[in-house]
Amino acid sequence: MSFTRRKFLAVALAAGAAPLFAQEPPALLPAAKGRRVVVVGGGWGGLSAARHLRALAPELEVVLLERNSAFFSMPLSNKWLAGLVDEKLLTHDTRAAAQAHGYTFIQAEVTALDRERRRVHTAQGTVDYDWLVLAVGIRHDYAAWFGDDRRAIDEARARFACAWTPGGEFRALQARLDNFKGGDLVMTIPPPPYRCQLAPYERALVIAHLFKSRAVPGRLTLLDPNPPPQRFADVFEEQYKGQIQVVPHARVKSVDPFAKTIATEFDDIRFDEAILMPPQQAGDLAWQAGLIGRDKDGKPTGWAAQDPLHLHALGDERVFLVGDLIDRASPLFGHYPKSGHLAAHLGRIAAQEIAARARGVAPEALLPESRCFVTTRMEPQESMRVDTQYRVRGDGLIVQTTKQNFDPNPRGEDVEWAKGMFGELFG
Repeated sequence: MSFTRRKFLAVALAAGAAPLFAQEPPALLPAAKGRRVVVVGGGWGGLSAARHLRALAPELEVVLLERNSAFFSMPLSNKWLAGLVDEKLLTHDTRAAAQAHGYTFIQAEVTALDRERRRVHTAQGTVDYDWLVLAVGIRHDYAAWFGDDRRAIDEARARFACAWTPGGEFRALQARLDNFKGGDLVMTIPPPPYRCQLAPYERALVIAHLFKSRAVPGRLTLLDPNPPPQRFADVFEEQYKGQIQVVPHARVKSVDPFAKTIATEFDDIRFDEAILMPPQQAGDLAWQAGLIGRDKDGKPTGWAAQDPLHLHALGDERVFLVGDLIDRASPLFGHYPKSGHLAAHLGRIAAQEIAARARGVAPEALLPESRCFVTTRMEPQESMRVDTQYRVRGDGLIVQTTKQNFDPNPRGEDVEWAKGMFGELFG
């Protein structure tokens, strides 16, 4: 694998060294007149942080860096895959959001973070910050299956991508399902934690429904390291016994994307088509910037370590971590749900933290909440809403309370929720 200029920059910055260029990269923006907050990542958490910073601290300059020009919502994306919601509901112009709320949006791919200099490097140049909000989401840990076999990783991504992040993979998955004429389709579920815990089962439900309604002679095999939630297991058995097979406690050991086989601890499984979802971790920039937590044995946890009550990175109170990239919030329950709703709340909390610190005021310790809608039956439609609340108990640890609300007659509550959230983020 070639050692590219970008990789060289990342290694140099990770080691704490200044970039070794003949001349410094150009600045993307003039020097800030006051103090500047740079938000990296234009998903739920980043958009929320930028929007609320402008409302709470208009004296601060706010710059959002995101490589995509448009936002695509993963919540409700499975319903879009089933043709139940309009794509226009889920797609929004990030530049229009910046204009509505008064922050600066730059479409650029961030290549590295220099925390010592408080500088963000992009493919076009650099941006300096006084505070940084890192909201870069997840990455897929293909190394767990393929080690450093770049050829196998590229093949899996190109042909069997899991489409668990916004972008072209999701549209490609729709095309793959439309073109699937029959055979064995395998979908893997990663070990927890992963983004939106019930969503893989909802997607399996959608695919089985598509097979049945289109009379596709295909079977979806779901490889799950855990037993599936009971409500989904019941529906799979009642309505889609010929379309879906669940293999519980199936931990994937290795994958051969060329021979189209998957090895678990108990069996080897062949497939004609696949949705290969490897284990998930914090996004690349969290690793490059040295923000990944360590377990009691000193091994990387895979997620960015933060102060659970104030969201700044451990050892760096100028960097705030929001969204799916963060590590365990409490030893009592582990990770926050990696949901869009919770990421947006974390973005708001980070904005409140920075606004208070910018004014020399002790920030109030605030906690997020999570709400998640999931379709549990296609015909007749049924859904479930999962609400999660948090509080700090007497010993300072965060406590989680979760309620599941089953709805046998949904009336578009999930769409109304999404419209409300999008109205807040995009104006």
